Amino acid sequence: MRGIRCEAVECDEIWTFVGKKEGVMKADERKANPELGNQYTYIALDPVSKMIPAFHVGKRDSVNTHHFIEDLSRRIEGSTQVSTDAWGPYSPAIARYFGNRATYATITKFYASENPGAGRYAPPRVSGTEITEVLGIPDYSKVCTSYVERQNLTLRMKVARFHRLILAFSRKLANLKAAVALYFWSYNFCLIHRSLRMTPAMAAGITDRIWELDELI
Repeated sequence: MRGIRCEAVECDEIWTFVGKKEGVMKADERKANPELGNQYTYIALDPVSKMIPAFHVGKRDSVNTHHFIEDLSRRIEGSTQVSTDAWGPYSPAIARYFGNRATYATITKFYASENPGAGRYAPPRVSGTEITEVLGIPDYSKVCTSYVERQNLTLRMKVARFHRLILAFSRKLANLKAAVALYFWSYNFCLIHRSLRMTPAMAAGITDRIWELDELI
C-alpha cells in the first residue's frame, strides 16, 4: 500500500519469541541461529481508520526500528503526527525518514507498584503519563498510543503464536512473519471493524469493498 493519508499514526511493539525464550537460551545456540529468542512485531496504526499501514517483525533494536520507520514513511503521503513510547531508536529514525513531514511526541506511562500474586499475569494500573515533544509542535490531543496497544491485545488473542504459556510458538522466523502478514492483511481488508461498520481499508479509502481471504493469498 502506498499513498496513504493519516492525520496521526501510533507505533508500538509486541513481544513474542522463536524457538526458545531468550532467558533459557545458551550462548552457542544464540550464535548458531540469531533468529532464536526474542522477536518483536512493530505495528503502526491510524487511530481514525484503525488501519495498519505498516508492520515489521524483528529484534527490538536500532536496525529493525529504522527498517520499520523507513517502510512506514514510504507508505504515508503528506504530513502526519507520530506517537510512540519512549523507545530510544524511534527518534532518530523518524527524524531521518520523515523529516519535516511529521511532528512527533512520545508518551511515557507510569505504573503503580502492585503484586497480583505468584504465577498470575495481570497488567499493572497506569498511575500517570508524561508527554515529551520530540519533533515540531505536536497536537497534544492526538498524542496517544492507546489504540495501537489495544491492537496488540487483539493480535495476542487472535494469533496463537503470541499466546502466553502454551506450545503454539513459532519454530522459524519465516513462519512468524508469514502468520503476522496474513493476520494484518486480513485485518485491514477482510474484517469489519465493529466501531467503523466497515473494514479499516475501506475507512481509509484504500478500497470500496470487503475482500475475501483467498484474494490475499
